[in-house]
Amino acid sequence: MSQLAKTILSAAQTLPEGGLLSAKEFLHLASRAAVDQTLTRLTREGKLMRVGRGAYAAPVVSRFGVRPPSTEAVFKAIESTSGEVIVANGATEANALGLTTQVPTREVFLTSGRSRKLQLGNRAVELKHGNRWQLALGARPAGMAIRALSWLGPEQACSALKVLKSKLPSEEWAAMRSARAVLPSWMARAVSEVSAHA
Repeated sequence: MSQLAKTILSAAQTLPEGGLLSAKEFLHLASRAAVDQTLTRLTREGKLMRVGRGAYAAPVVSRFGVRPPSTEAVFKAIESTSGEVIVANGATEANALGLTTQVPTREVFLTSGRSRKLQLGNRAVELKHGNRWQLALGARPAGMAIRALSWLGPEQACSALKVLKSKLPSEEWAAMRSARAVLPSWMARAVSEVSAHA
């Protein structure tokens, strides 16, 4: 194994699960072509996994065998290195909040970064660029509620908000009310109406 391959592997092994490597980190050691070839060879040998364009991660080795890093671990790495916000999509949030029994078949998440696809073993995970208001309040329950409402749409907003009002802790309901200025007008109106009638 070349010195470059050893350096790349040892860098990968020092990272937590889901930690990402890119060719740019090793350009001080060799040419871009040499780094790319080494990353490709290590991927072919199963020592690294290509997660997305230009992004590699070490597979997780446990007593049960080898598996790709978890979605959450990869997202944590992306968020810490790029400052992106990544949250579940509206369908997933509606299901988690008990507003629908539909279970999404695809893993789709919203991001403040660019849209792209990640490959985690045999799982395809899609990151879609989300609107600022969809990412408002992040992963907390009030943010989940906003994304769930966005997926349910204006027709179901009032009935869903009545359920949410009884489910959400009062500070989360207050956070959602305070976010009305950034929400689409139909959603802001529905939140105001349900708050007024409560």
